[in-house]
Amino acid sequence: MRNTKQFQSAVADTLAELARLGVTARPGTVADTIERNVTAVATQMGIQERSAWRYFSPAGLAKTIAAQREQHESTQEGIGQAPLPPLGNPELAVILAGVPDSLAENGGDLYAVLLNVAVNAWMAGHIHGEDGCTGCEGSRTAAGHDWAARMNEIRQLMPDVDKWYDHDVWTAALHDSGFTVTRR
Repeated sequence: MRNTKQFQSAVADTLAELARLGVTARPGTVADTIERNVTAVATQMGIQERSAWRYFSPAGLAKTIAAQREQHESTQEGIGQAPLPPLGNPELAVILAGVPDSLAENGGDLYAVLLNVAVNAWMAGHIHGEDGCTGCEGSRTAAGHDWAARMNEIRQLMPDVDKWYDHDVWTAALHDSGFTVTRR
């Protein structure tokens, strides 16, 4: 199916429609979705896949993907709740600030950088939610951890830490490290 002109045109048309709607999606993800949808329609209707194409609409799929993306982005439930650090967390900003330097130190090894970010973000969230973590018994005092004091200490050491939540500041720092993220 993927080697047909019709399939490749469907992927290109869907990506163009997504771009028009202001949604970015990986071409491979769109191709997988189209293949799944056309195969599902053919199976459910008991027809051949080549006949199922008449039920495919690049604009319709793009609208569905855009709506799902919008719903996902508007649903902030759970964000900033333990074990995730709250939005605006200075510790999380420090982690973001370390990404460009980490890329430079690792020679552009994105896997090593992402692993570092994931571990540090998990730890930041875990520290935030530790008082409710039964697995952390014995690692804290009876009063728990003074999370607010930890965040205040970070803000004193790095008063402009909030700048790392600004996309333009972070992107400039990334470019200064000698690396950039570009699409193929």
